[in-house]
Amino acid sequence: MDDQELGFKAGDVIEVMDATNKEWWWGRIMDSEGWFPASFVRLRVNQDEPMDDYPLKLDDGQEEDSRNAAHRYGMGQTTKDQMRTNVINEILSTERDYIKHLKDICEGYIKQCRKRADMFTEEQLKTIFGNIEEIYKCQKKFVKALEKKFNKDYPHLSEIGSCFLEYQNEFQIYSEYCNNHPNACTELSRLTKVSKYVYFFEACRLLQKMIDISLDGFLLTPVQKICKYPLQLAELLKYTNPQHRDFKDVEDALNAMKNVARLINERKRRLENIDKIAHWQSSIEDWEGEDVLVKSSELIYSGELTKISQPQAKSHQRMFFLFDHQLVCCKKDLLRRDILYYKSRISMDNMEILDVEDGKDKDFNITVKNTFKLHCKDTEEVHLFCAKKPEQKQRWLKAFENERMQVQLDQETGFSITEVQKKQAMLNASKQNQTGKPKVVTRTYYDFLMRQKHPTLPTNLPQQQVFMLAEPKRKPSNFWQNISRLAPFRK
Repeated sequence: MDDQELGFKAGDVIEVMDATNKEWWWGRIMDSEGWFPASFVRLRVNQDEPMDDYPLKLDDGQEEDSRNAAHRYGMGQTTKDQMRTNVINEILSTERDYIKHLKDICEGYIKQCRKRADMFTEEQLKTIFGNIEEIYKCQKKFVKALEKKFNKDYPHLSEIGSCFLEYQNEFQIYSEYCNNHPNACTELSRLTKVSKYVYFFEACRLLQKMIDISLDGFLLTPVQKICKYPLQLAELLKYTNPQHRDFKDVEDALNAMKNVARLINERKRRLENIDKIAHWQSSIEDWEGEDVLVKSSELIYSGELTKISQPQAKSHQRMFFLFDHQLVCCKKDLLRRDILYYKSRISMDNMEILDVEDGKDKDFNITVKNTFKLHCKDTEEVHLFCAKKPEQKQRWLKAFENERMQVQLDQETGFSITEVQKKQAMLNASKQNQTGKPKVVTRTYYDFLMRQKHPTLPTNLPQQQVFMLAEPKRKPSNFWQNISRLAPFRK
């Protein structure tokens, strides 16, 4: 071991004398001083208070104020302040590197691609690069805001939390980029199978003097960046004293950036769902009217209910699928229970949900149990639904409540699906149906569905999955086996 290295073992308490270097700190154990790797130790929990509260022992046994000790050992700040300085410097440094990275992509790649109209269309460039130019403009303003708040003389006193709060809404533009990123990778993979595109992209990188990473590697950086902000802010909060003027803003900024990341993940999940919804609709027989995706993008709940219609109070057993904004009603095939026929739909935007007590219903003049009503505020139209069990009724009432909450949240966050995305989803679904593959239920996917909070729309021919969840368990019967042996029913 080097003479200036500090030897220690697990459980030793090291007094940190200098933490200016990120990787190696200068510390003391008893009478020994030396360098030790910072990654090998962790700060004690009870040192979250300022070091002023921890007096040091002088050679003669008397206590010395920590501020005097700091100057005597060459430190201008407490250890916690020095750590805060390191985190702030890292945030600023990574932001400046990120800006250069975005500039290289915009000027080194996009600018050159636009000069070659014979190789790239505007639609292709939009697919490959997404809205990265908007992100570049946003990040330039964000870095300037950070630099204004940076205290050059005393970096640990910098108040940068407010910058993240100011730009939290603008950071939502990352949602579009993250959602488009898989399409960008697919398009790049297709193009790079042609040698002229490989040479072109490599020439762009060399002309811009960028490091030796492929274009898809560069395009991944914005996805990683938006996920890194909560980690950096958590580290900053860790080394910010509660008495610090920036503490509250950093705490709020951490929560805000977590929400931004959560919102981006949620939007990505919703966009992945539209393909499943489109595929589900394409499997429904006799579909009428507009596509589900025109108004909806999320399956809230599904199950079997008995619908009672006026004026004769006729009852019909139906499968219902509750999406945001609408409730779709389907009928099962008499022989093949895995096939659904479209019957009707109900718009939920003007509906009022009424919990009906068991007993005589005045509107329909019948005795009901486990029942609820949908009442249209505009037309006074009333729909009566009966569940088989009380708990099923409660699940439906909760589902209707969740549907309204989802609609309100989408309005507040501005979530929407573009017409291009809707058309592409329906086109993909129609192509899959043309393959003519038989409808199959796999046990693995069924088990996956059973772990969900509510039945979700599967990717491959989902009706059977939903039926299995909606229908009550029945005792095995040989009836259908006997029927299948009859020649007229053979396929």
